[in-house]
Amino acid sequence: MARILVVEDSPLEAHQLVNLLAQQGHQVLTAATGREGLEVAETEQPDVILMDVVLPGINGFQATRQITRGPLTKHIPVIIVSSKRQPADIVWGERQGASCYITKPVAEKELIARVNEVLSARAAAV
Repeated sequence: MARILVVEDSPLEAHQLVNLLAQQGHQVLTAATGREGLEVAETEQPDVILMDVVLPGINGFQATRQITRGPLTKHIPVIIVSSKRQPADIVWGERQGASCYITKPVAEKELIARVNEVLSARAAAV
């Protein structure tokens, strides 16, 4: 299946996302900070990235902007997965280049559906 990078600083939430994605047959990479997420994205070239917003150092909005505009990573779709659920947060996430925005707590079916949509769109674009 796909290689998915989960950028999440909460060990519990990261564990839940990793397990859910692994059950779907995906290979999952993890990063606990925005900076680490940028580095893993550049070196590992995942098929999609799940990005938290509230992260130490570089926040998820900043990391998403750098990934979606970076020459080595701009082809990698980013799905923001955040507890920040205000309409302005969602619009801001999309303006940073996110393919979609999912709020926490994550509904498993919605997450899998969004990941599959993004992967299908990426495959069709190639």
